Amino acid sequence: STNTAHGRDLAAMAMSSVRAFQSRPARQAVSSAVRVRHGLAPIRCPRALSVVTKASAAPVLPYRVGHGFDLHRLAEGYKLIIGGVDIPHTKGCEAHSDGDVLLHTITDAILGALCLPDIGQLFPDTDPKWKGARSDIFLKEAVRLMEERGYVLGNIDCTIIAQKPKLSPHKENIRNNLCTLLKADPTVVNVKAKTHEKVDSIGEERSIACHAVVMLVRK
Repeated sequence: STNTAHGRDLAAMAMSSVRAFQSRPARQAVSSAVRVRHGLAPIRCPRALSVVTKASAAPVLPYRVGHGFDLHRLAEGYKLIIGGVDIPHTKGCEAHSDGDVLLHTITDAILGALCLPDIGQLFPDTDPKWKGARSDIFLKEAVRLMEERGYVLGNIDCTIIAQKPKLSPHKENIRNNLCTLLKADPTVVNVKAKTHEKVDSIGEERSIACHAVVMLVRK
């Protein structure tokens, strides 16, 4: 049928894009571009430019879906920042940057939808440049890459998992800040908060985690 044929075409287009960016030279080329933008030395790879050029000629998908996940240990002596909002608490996230588990997750979801290197490759925690850095830097770069490739946010659904503190009083502030960073209407940005029923490190208040699913739509 026509619908079946169309589905096969979309699947083929998706696999073409995935294969184009799965190669090491392509990943290095994108990483190099981000590093240069932030004042770092590029990764040298003679084949990278040609691979990205070929990838740019791949069929354009009407939409892309990405998933992000992150988890951080909680410890005393750190600020707890979620979605760019300071949350009053006795503990914060141990991390190389500011440890914003939500912004890290969303950044990875967008990069994943674009089949680009993940946040750890673009902003490695071994690089002193990112020590204590605000995580909105990472998300803004992911948004820039999204727009550069001709996409806008379709919608995003986020789930923060933390035993404490209670996040309900802060969800609206978090959502509003995400809308600003993502250049999106509130009707397409959703933030949920769950406990872990006192199970494992999250439930024992030793860590905090987050999931996000994002859909990007072609402009």
